[in-house]
Amino acid sequence: MRVALAEDSVLLREGLTRLLTESGLEVVAQCGDGDELLRAVADLDVDVAIVDIRLPPTHNDEGLLAALEIRARHPGVGVLVLSQYVEVGLALKLLADSAEGVGYLLKDRISDVREFVAAVRRVAAGGSALDPIIVSTLLARPRPDDPIEQLTARERQVLELMAGGSSNQGIADELEMSLRGAEKAVSGIFGKLGLPSTGSESRRVLAVLLYLRS
Repeated sequence: MRVALAEDSVLLREGLTRLLTESGLEVVAQCGDGDELLRAVADLDVDVAIVDIRLPPTHNDEGLLAALEIRARHPGVGVLVLSQYVEVGLALKLLADSAEGVGYLLKDRISDVREFVAAVRRVAAGGSALDPIIVSTLLARPRPDDPIEQLTARERQVLELMAGGSSNQGIADELEMSLRGAEKAVSGIFGKLGLPSTGSESRRVLAVLLYLRS
């Protein structure tokens, strides 16, 4: 798996490169800004781009803009965005068209190496990786006539895990319930929200995110 990395902090960039390399991934480009990342993705055979949401020169949303351009120009390349804080507006821009091959993680999540590498691999394979804190924030946003009010507390927990990319088995393990119980809860959520259930994990996440953006 080939990775292009954009992070303006040299120490963090080197640390991520070492972490990914030791986990069996090949870092083919280390970039300090969005333009450099775009050139790397265009010139190299990249499976996934990992990019800090705030890059030079202004450290506002240059990383996000680079991620959006990669999504538009290179739809086969996964994009995993890293952020220091929960930035809901920027997250929604990234997820505007599809949640497939997209990740949005807080930098604190990198401390769990196993979880971080699994997220990189999932995004590269066309899946999704959304930080649980970001998902919880999205779910907490008030909306008029909010259909989520129909969900039970347990269904909300299931929805958060589902939006974060968990499989039915993962949901069952996390909430200490049977696989059949998890499948029933997921089906019930789709029914209450009027969302179709499909066999694709990434499409399940996309459906949830489409609802969250409504």
